[in-house]
Amino acid sequence: MATSRLLRTSAAVFAATALLISGCSSGGGPAAPDTAASPGRANDAGAERNTPDDGSSVLAPLPTAIPAALRPFYAQKLSWHACGVAGFDCATMKAPLDYDKPGAGTINLAVARKKATGPGSRLGSLMVNPGGPGGSAIDYLQQYAPQPAAVRARYDMVAMDPRGVARSQPVECLTDKQMDRYTQTDQTPDSSAEVNKLTTSYRDFAKGCETRSGKLLSHVSTIEAARDMDMLRAVLGDKKLTYVGASYGTFLGATYAGLYPTRTGRLVLDGAMDPSLDSRTTNINQTAGFNTAFTAFATDCIKRKGCPLGNTSAADAGLRLSALFKHLDAHPAETGEARKLTESLATTGVIAAMYDQGSWPTLRATLAQAKKGSGRGLLALSDSYYERDAGGHYANQMYANPAVNCLDLPPAFTTPDQVRAALPAFRKASPVFGDAFAWSALNCAYWPVKHSGNAHRIEAKNAAPIVVVGTTRDPATPYTWAKSLAAQLSTATLLTYEGDGHTAYGRGSDCIDTAINTYLLDGTAPPKNKRCT
Repeated sequence: MATSRLLRTSAAVFAATALLISGCSSGGGPAAPDTAASPGRANDAGAERNTPDDGSSVLAPLPTAIPAALRPFYAQKLSWHACGVAGFDCATMKAPLDYDKPGAGTINLAVARKKATGPGSRLGSLMVNPGGPGGSAIDYLQQYAPQPAAVRARYDMVAMDPRGVARSQPVECLTDKQMDRYTQTDQTPDSSAEVNKLTTSYRDFAKGCETRSGKLLSHVSTIEAARDMDMLRAVLGDKKLTYVGASYGTFLGATYAGLYPTRTGRLVLDGAMDPSLDSRTTNINQTAGFNTAFTAFATDCIKRKGCPLGNTSAADAGLRLSALFKHLDAHPAETGEARKLTESLATTGVIAAMYDQGSWPTLRATLAQAKKGSGRGLLALSDSYYERDAGGHYANQMYANPAVNCLDLPPAFTTPDQVRAALPAFRKASPVFGDAFAWSALNCAYWPVKHSGNAHRIEAKNAAPIVVVGTTRDPATPYTWAKSLAAQLSTATLLTYEGDGHTAYGRGSDCIDTAINTYLLDGTAPPKNKRCT
């Protein structure tokens, strides 16, 4: 089953993007810790823990002074070493597991760096995050850091896997065999028995995370990850943070700006999330976003000879895809291996292809295969979404993702009856994907750790200019979210890409790339309401 609110750049986007990353500082020498201690904050130290979840509250900045208990962390020196990829150095940074109790235990956070190459004077460090939550920033940096050359020349490119992700004490939940069974669970239940099976799978998943990850589950929130970023900024010697974040990485970057507006440098937030939305609204909006993306795919497909969804209309194509899903629900397709292509896996495969229009030819081919009885192609797309390798091993993203999401916001639903009541709204948002997205939003109802965050606006008053980027037909982060975030942030400029796919930077628009590169290199934000194709 597809995890709701998985907000990341896809593998196809990674390959095309070369730089969808973050952070620069305007500093030269080490940033000296402030000397005055700051007052304590509830739990996540910056989250409005007891505020209503209606988006009306504003994320309050933390005091600028570094608390005495955190000064040793801010003053630590990283021990850099080669880490298997030519040109990269790696290190481990220690941070408090619980920022409210810095002396009660630490967490090891993995960091990677590729130094500026020149020509030109070094501008500082540029931190990156590709999204998720749960995406490995280090994997992304090591595979796609070489471009664009002008930016690479002037910045040390830096990535830190957020707490609970990949190399940074990863959240663990299920064995690979258990995860195989979990991904095949019917996510559009047609009977009470199927609803019970789905809710049991959510409970088992949550129990596995609790058993294997323990107290870490209470400390992987976005606010804590943002606090880790500020610590890394200081440890690297940067006075301000420069950052490029994609997808969920925009929420992380915006959270940083809200907590530390005066330490915010040049921030690019591409494929923006809207932090003022509650979980249910977020899921409905994302459902509509994927429907927009599918309509764009279907409109293109029906113009082509042999389109597996017919040549009539986008609406008819949606009906044909729904019919295929229904057939697979009753008769899973052979794949050439022990796993069969279920409706759930097929839906995930189609969703995976919506992240980038470069995947549309593959989707057309795999849908044609599925109509002929072979599920091999759609299964491969589903595996790419779940980050399941050829040996059957799953990366940790699908475990870190709900761990962060379920901590950041109250659950969208707490009972199956609430899902049933919301089905008409989800079906209106997407006749094809509505049921699957609605039921997948029930997962946090059974999470073993109570949420520590709520929906809130982020204003980041007195921050340096920030660039928010939105794509008009983005499936995962609808364009309305970019407009909303840009309106919330007091110093933001909205840069619009009129096109398809998830995120915009580095995906073929010279207009977008030039605007962002100029901003990163000399600090000049794009003109207000600039639009690109």
